[in-house]
Amino acid sequence: MRVLFVCSGGMSSAIVVNALKSEAKKNGQDLAVKAIGSSEVAFELESPWDVVMVAPQIRHRFDSIKKEADEKNVPCGAIPPQAYTPLGGPVLYETLQKLVK
Repeated sequence: MRVLFVCSGGMSSAIVVNALKSEAKKNGQDLAVKAIGSSEVAFELESPWDVVMVAPQIRHRFDSIKKEADEKNVPCGAIPPQAYTPLGGPVLYETLQKLVK
């Protein structure tokens, strides 16, 4: 599965990406995750993605990101702030599962 993670960048984004990949691996799922800035969404959605996840730090951009994802028929949702805690992996993976159903 390919996940496009739209975020503000920085170290916290790397932590979220690694937590999501680790949790998916624990559940026997191969996951490719790419973290990008909100201005890159339209360009990245030209490639096939299975889901778009949006970081809470950029919730002010969520509606425009969701609109772009909807135009490409890609499920899109916000990840909860709990994803940035030490136990964020399970929260991220659960959110991902809800989005792809």
